[in-house]
Amino acid sequence: MKASRIFGKNMGILCFAATVAMGLPGCGSKSPLDPKDPVSLTVWHYYNGSQQAAFDDLVEEFNDTVGQEKGIYVQGFSQGSVSDLETAVRDSIAGKVGADAMPDIFSSYADTAYEVEQAGALADLSGYLSDEELGQYVDSYIEEGRIAADGSLRIFPTAKSTEIMMINKTDWEKFAAATGASLDDLATIEGITSTAQAYYEWTDSLTPDIMQDGRAFYGRDAVANYFVIGMQQLGVEIFHVENGKMTLNVPEQELYRLWENYYVPMVKGYFGAYGSFRSDDVKTGDILAYTGSTSSAMYFPDQVELDDGSYPIDYIVRMAPMFEGGKPCAVQQGAGMVVSKSDEKHEYAAVEFLKWFTQAENNLEFGCVSGYLPVRKEAGSVEKLDQVIESQQLTVAPKTHDCLTTIFEKMDGMTLYTNKSFENGSAARKVLEYHLADKAAEDRLAVIAALEQGKSLEEAAAPYVSRESFEEWYLSFCDALNGVVNE
Repeated sequence: MKASRIFGKNMGILCFAATVAMGLPGCGSKSPLDPKDPVSLTVWHYYNGSQQAAFDDLVEEFNDTVGQEKGIYVQGFSQGSVSDLETAVRDSIAGKVGADAMPDIFSSYADTAYEVEQAGALADLSGYLSDEELGQYVDSYIEEGRIAADGSLRIFPTAKSTEIMMINKTDWEKFAAATGASLDDLATIEGITSTAQAYYEWTDSLTPDIMQDGRAFYGRDAVANYFVIGMQQLGVEIFHVENGKMTLNVPEQELYRLWENYYVPMVKGYFGAYGSFRSDDVKTGDILAYTGSTSSAMYFPDQVELDDGSYPIDYIVRMAPMFEGGKPCAVQQGAGMVVSKSDEKHEYAAVEFLKWFTQAENNLEFGCVSGYLPVRKEAGSVEKLDQVIESQQLTVAPKTHDCLTTIFEKMDGMTLYTNKSFENGSAARKVLEYHLADKAAEDRLAVIAALEQGKSLEEAAAPYVSRESFEEWYLSFCDALNGVVNE
């Protein structure tokens, strides 16, 4: 066992004894655990590949150390994807034939946790954490977990993420050398749009014998984030929740800016979305840059693969672009862990495991593999990250390290935001995710057909990018949102 782990284990035992002596709320009351009669906990999550391996290693370490001391044994089970996990949880709550019993702990985004809370199936975690312990976590992460009607804690923050921009440096440098394009232009959404147009026109000019074959420059994962954070940057909270009631804010002027800087460049071919994720599109050479989750950094390709061969590429990590003149705001995302309502012994044991998992060293060890951000305040620095890497002798992918350090270095002055949970929140988010994106994809095909008939790009796109086209979409968008939130 590593020396740092032995130290951490001993400190954990001393800390546990101290909290009992001090009589802190929840965790300070007499432990209901008995090492001679250990409690077994099941954890459902959606981690796969290296993320699952990292989680399993930490679970094994917990079981061999603190878990053995306290009488807790944890078993983790991947349910596949996020949607697979959500389906399994809903089936368990509904008591469907063949469904597994509810796990003691499971990964959950706020909207899904809100549904489970409404069913009365989540434990109140507030009594198991002292005010001092709560204060060790990033305030906005704790606030996101207070989804109960009385404001008590239901979601334990375990791993978070925000958005970054990843760029194919190799092909960017060719474009920049030829056109004078600057990375500084990519700091704003409007700069991305104008740069994407310049890239389309430049790539089109490389084949003068083939008309209108320009290439897309940029794409983004999670269009719903574009709406929620874009509107927040422009001073509008699209889903304003107060006292459990949601007010929908969809002002036309601000939504026009979003439409102009997503739908229009998508229809004209300046932006693109082809594979399941935009990192897939970088790999196939269909785009040069994208905005996506910090956890996507590990999937950024090492080479571009074309039909006639492949070539290696380098990368650039930057903060996600913001609207010009907008508030410094970035998305707060990533599932936390929730505890199923059961008995004191299981709930207490579950929180003990989650507190251990989110200790700075353990959380950063998981983040070094997964690309997720740690949740405790003390862990959110480059110095702490590098200290853990050295002390634990971790091998960290350069892309993941650069992603984490970029966030740690640039987040000062940036507000992390996620909307509060509300009834039918998942359905409302799906409208944000697909309503405009699906229309853009459909209309892009119509533009391509017009180009093939000999029309110029401006002629082909004209019917779709007019103010009248926006207003038609805007009314449809508002109807769709109102329909799901009032269902």
